[in-house]
Amino acid sequence: MVNRLNMIQKTVMSLILSAMVISVVVPIVFFLSVSFSNDFEMNEFPKKLIPSTSVTVKVAPADQGMYEIFYNNGEGYRSIITTGNPIKLETFFNRQYAVTIPGDELLEKFSKTKENGPMEFTLKKDMLYNFKQFFTIATKAKSSLVNSILVSVYTIIISLTIGSLAGYAMARFNFKFKETINVTLLIVRMFPVVGISIPMAILLINIGLFDTLWGLAILYSIPNIALTAWITSSIFVGINKELEEASYIFGANSFQTFMKITLPLAFPALAASSMYAFLTAWNDTISALILTDQNQTLALVVYKAIGTSSSSLQYAAAGSLILIIPALVFTFIVRKYVNQMWGGVEV
Repeated sequence: MVNRLNMIQKTVMSLILSAMVISVVVPIVFFLSVSFSNDFEMNEFPKKLIPSTSVTVKVAPADQGMYEIFYNNGEGYRSIITTGNPIKLETFFNRQYAVTIPGDELLEKFSKTKENGPMEFTLKKDMLYNFKQFFTIATKAKSSLVNSILVSVYTIIISLTIGSLAGYAMARFNFKFKETINVTLLIVRMFPVVGISIPMAILLINIGLFDTLWGLAILYSIPNIALTAWITSSIFVGINKELEEASYIFGANSFQTFMKITLPLAFPALAASSMYAFLTAWNDTISALILTDQNQTLALVVYKAIGTSSSSLQYAAAGSLILIIPALVFTFIVRKYVNQMWGGVEV
């Protein structure tokens, strides 16, 4: 009976873990596949999971110095365009195949068919074409990328500075309404950021910080200050007070002791808090939509690109991948420090 229960528990846990892995891996694989696909690959059915790195077309000479281009869609070659204009030819291959070879060079290649008859040509794709097009179509993409980085940094600085001091105060001092403040911080963390965006917009307009990066950072910091305070307070409790007392004996004041002794020992908690603060600021779209006009973030630009009819899906997917990569890199960097939190701090 016990063995049967263990088997059921293991099976359920395996299913839960598998579902979690699939929910993470499938979107990433989808974005990777779409981000490196050209327009023809996007219209294939069923769509290939792994995009090709080259394009093969059949070219036949036509009248008046023109060339007829054929493409094999799996059911045989079919005519797709007839032209001898280098600009038109270059534009067509750029948009449809992500091939960035100049039109004159394409005509030079295709000129061999005048002597040899219809020929097949394999042309190399520009695998970064969709990413380049995303920054071309989304005119504010470059500035929004910088904005997202700055807003994330500002959010981390505000959240960690105020939150760590609040966490230290809760861990080290006894004062009136301490428990009430603890619960209040937890309640503040429960509010979604978008829920306080509109009242914050009014406040930011009054103080002149509307449509600014600092204004966004202040909004994102509100729930993260509370979270940082909760995380760091639990770590500060586990740090031996005798280390701080020894620092006082050797002449350090309270601020020096906090910065040189206590804070470094609480670094894993700060790393975890910075990760949450970064992800909050980096991934948000709705609050940025409410609080910004000119100083948009990358997440907002990607959000708008997905809903713009003039933008192809592969360009928006490329923008989404650009948005995903920094979050993955930052999380990977701080994960080893976050792992140190389990089991508390021992000194």
